Amino acid sequence: MSEASKDAPMIIAIDGPAASGKGTLGKRLAAFYGLEHLDTGLLYRAVARLMLDKSRPLEDESAAEAAAVALNLGYIDESRLRGREMGDAASIVSAYPSVRQALLEQQRLFAANAGVSAGGAVLDGRDIGTVVCPDAPVKLFVTASPEERARRRHSELLQRGESVSYADVLADIIRRDERDMTRSSAPLRPAEDAHVVDTSELDAQAAFDAARAIVEKARNQKS
Repeated sequence: MSEASKDAPMIIAIDGPAASGKGTLGKRLAAFYGLEHLDTGLLYRAVARLMLDKSRPLEDESAAEAAAVALNLGYIDESRLRGREMGDAASIVSAYPSVRQALLEQQRLFAANAGVSAGGAVLDGRDIGTVVCPDAPVKLFVTASPEERARRRHSELLQRGESVSYADVLADIIRRDERDMTRSSAPLRPAEDAHVVDTSELDAQAAFDAARAIVEKARNQKS
């Protein structure tokens, strides 16, 4: 019996800016509690990838919406969605309300199906607690200083063999934060009942321990 089965379904909504550590945290929590996991940022990267493959400009909202409608969660090639270019491209298409609306039901359906099959799900992104799963019993907003997030992303890119300066990565982080927080549709912000986890001075284990304590408290209150 999974850890989550005591209080099924358990939906854990994780939001936060780029390189805050929410993806790593989401995967670890899902594995620990035996839940399904969805990195919703990959959906927007996949939309951008479809557009780039068809040589469509990222500024074409109609093309972005068509790509979002055609997206199949079961056929996302994650290996083609990583890297600095795809992250910036995803930030552009994710600002379109029509794209967000097209992907919204897919994300909600994933959470609903996971609640039946696995007792719950962990979804991480930028509007999970505010829009996708506003009734989630556990909401986390994972953040860190722009400088620390840039340091992490820069190290990650270097390990992948990409040649990029820290200054350029920091500029990208700041630009993406601005785009995500000021877009008209589902801007990045903590849900009113979200628990903020600042990972600026936390390693992955400490961040996991802090998040798990929040989840356990919520589960105990529900039982």
